[in-house]
Amino acid sequence: MEQTGSPITKLCWSGPTARVEQATQSAGLRRGLPGELLRVDGLEKVFLPQGLFGRGTAVRAVDGVSFDIARGETLALVGESGCGKTTIARCILRLVEPTRGSVLFDGTELTRLPGKRLRSFRRRMQVVFQDPYASLDPRMSVSSIVEEPLRIHNVVDANERRRRVNEMLELVGMSREMARRKPHAFSGGQRQRIAIARCLVLNPELLILDEPVSALDVSIQAQVLNLLSSLQTRLNLTYLIIVHDLAIAEYAAHRVAVLYLGRIVELAERSALFRSPLHPYTVALLSAVPIPDPDSARRRQRIVLQGELPAATGLVTGCRFRNRCPVGHDRQLCRDQDPALTEDGRGHWIACHFPGELRLSVSRTGHSPPPLVRWRGAVPMETGET
Repeated sequence: MEQTGSPITKLCWSGPTARVEQATQSAGLRRGLPGELLRVDGLEKVFLPQGLFGRGTAVRAVDGVSFDIARGETLALVGESGCGKTTIARCILRLVEPTRGSVLFDGTELTRLPGKRLRSFRRRMQVVFQDPYASLDPRMSVSSIVEEPLRIHNVVDANERRRRVNEMLELVGMSREMARRKPHAFSGGQRQRIAIARCLVLNPELLILDEPVSALDVSIQAQVLNLLSSLQTRLNLTYLIIVHDLAIAEYAAHRVAVLYLGRIVELAERSALFRSPLHPYTVALLSAVPIPDPDSARRRQRIVLQGELPAATGLVTGCRFRNRCPVGHDRQLCRDQDPALTEDGRGHWIACHFPGELRLSVSRTGHSPPPLVRWRGAVPMETGET
């Protein structure tokens, strides 16, 4: 079991021997970021065994995650199911308490806030959940659902609440006549619009989007994504979007962080990551994305990961990806040392001993495959656009 002596020292046990690592808390963070809104530094979450006698194994769901987001920016957390994406979001909002680490929101440390002050900060941070069928109370009308945050925080009177409800519904493309209906009368896309309106009614600065379109039909996904993009431009919103679909990350995000077993393995600007991925796991994920050009799709080499996924217990020695890695599965360095998240000097962070050895194949014409999102009829935002 992993033990900790100080916030920056990790004691990792491997059988009878121990290995001490100095964890670089600044890995993944930008220095002197102008307009920084959210800064997560060394975030960890360990779920302890439950039950009368505490039997079982502790699960290290998040292990030393660090990133920052500027105002008006979108960061996408990408990874397969169980990698810790949603747990990170819940720790930021303190829906679950982080085990260790720092979460700074507009310069205020959230992990130490008492209940009343935390509640006031939650007005500035809202979350859109994955399933619009489960996140809306079926017994309440749409107007009551959207109005509820205003009632809870008691920020305006009844007349102003009604005005804001109507304003938010119109903002997300829903008419006032729909306000009296209940959620069962709407499609999945309309329900997600209602959930977005409920978040916006408090005028938040940060919106956490947990798989906001994964439960929707493909034809509706682009509509919701375009709505989120226009709202970000109009209201100067900041997004932390959690996805497993790389096409959505390419369309919606300015920067992308790839997670594997609770740790960031690659973090870069969207264009850099999709044009030149350096971590073998990122390359394998991109190789699985459908390409709309049949000729390019036939010529592209599909990278199928082999091996078993290690348990998220924190007891893995060496690189946690090595059992499935096409590059490092038989290399001694990968077996012995856990690679640190390091920067290449251009804002591209990679946790790999041999970055760039595995590459995406290119077509016979020498051009890279077309952007992933073209098959959805959408155009990615330009980097830096808000």
